[in-house]
Amino acid sequence: MNRIINLLILFLITGYGNLAAQETKLWTLQDCINYAVENNIGLQRQMLQTESAEADLLKTRMDLLPSLNFGSDAQMGFGRSIDPVTNLITFEQNISNSYSVNTSFRLFTGFAALNTMAASKFMHNAGIETEKVYRNTVIVNILGAYYQVLYAKGLEEAAIMQAEQSEKQLYRITKLVETGKEALSKQFELESRASEDRLSRTIASNTASQALTTLKQMLQLGPVSEFEILMPDLDNILITDEIFSVDSIYSIASATLPRLKAIDYELKASKRQIAAAKGSMSPRLSGGGAIYTGFYKITSDDAPEQDAYTTQLKNNNSQAVYLSLDIPIFNNYTVGRNIRQAKLRKSDAELRLEQEKNNLYTDIENACLDYNRGKSEYTAAVSNLEFNKKSFDAVEKKFEAGLTDVTDYSAAKTTLFRAETEALRTKLQLLIRKMTIEFYTTGEYEGLIDE
Repeated sequence: MNRIINLLILFLITGYGNLAAQETKLWTLQDCINYAVENNIGLQRQMLQTESAEADLLKTRMDLLPSLNFGSDAQMGFGRSIDPVTNLITFEQNISNSYSVNTSFRLFTGFAALNTMAASKFMHNAGIETEKVYRNTVIVNILGAYYQVLYAKGLEEAAIMQAEQSEKQLYRITKLVETGKEALSKQFELESRASEDRLSRTIASNTASQALTTLKQMLQLGPVSEFEILMPDLDNILITDEIFSVDSIYSIASATLPRLKAIDYELKASKRQIAAAKGSMSPRLSGGGAIYTGFYKITSDDAPEQDAYTTQLKNNNSQAVYLSLDIPIFNNYTVGRNIRQAKLRKSDAELRLEQEKNNLYTDIENACLDYNRGKSEYTAAVSNLEFNKKSFDAVEKKFEAGLTDVTDYSAAKTTLFRAETEALRTKLQLLIRKMTIEFYTTGEYEGLIDE
């Protein structure tokens, strides 16, 4: 009896677990973006490059500090050696131990170290901006895939409604044929139409499934993860009539967007790199100091009496300070090559910045033109949809009254379906274009998603 009860409990637990596992989380657009930003492999690699630039910056800062090193050695001598106490040659077996502390610092290097540190700081800032560019690229890709899913599911919903309407009319005509009020040929025509609508519904469903799979793959979810998005109420999304000026948007975008900031920081870094390379041509002055002490003992049996370990360490203590001047005369064109390479990087950064500014202005201009065209297309699509709804309602009533044939009814329904899908397409397209333009004035998409 207990065994049966245990089996029932296990069955209930397993069944509940399966039901819980089958529950699918509905992902909003913000959920998709948050997951992609946190888990995208390419973005994580870019973040590692930014951390590497930060480590380089720390290294250049530490290079300005003096170095401090401690050293010690111990050895046992056999045969011929030098007695450090008398500086005479000896053949006695001995042991020795020494300690040293030394420091060195650069007094003047032609400001190469300072310019190198400044260049590393600019490159680190460029890495941060490049990371933002990569993150925005990830978000743009998610946006495109997400709205493609919305469009595909909108088409699927419209196709389902069309198929249901065809099934409803087919059922009505079938009953009329059974009572002899309609010809059998009319039923065959409606069956053909219903079959076409079922095919359209299947194609729309497959298209929506493919769009959902594309978004899932872009999020880099696991192969067994259940995935479904939360459909927003598209009818309640308001489309505002706004006018955008290309020049005003560009003036804001050129000072805001990370794609320009990253190249600008690289340009500033290249200027500092030129100064650092030129600094290698100047004389370099460095200084340092050292403290040394040691212990020496002859280990043979007939060795004379020697000072104790601590006494020798105290007596053998010595100090030294030094200054070193290095004047470069000829270095196999190494310095000249470094200067030339730095100048070439600066020229390349200037050209890339100018090219990116031209590309940005072109993108903004095209975005504004596309938005204006999209507004007119959306307005026309909405007007066309309203007209076709009224037209289809009139044709449907005539068809039910027997005043029009199946051909006219099917044509009206097909026209209405196209009008619905076109209104959906132009609305989603206009939303994306508006968000793109607003992005140019902020530099980041995060604040625009909530709106």
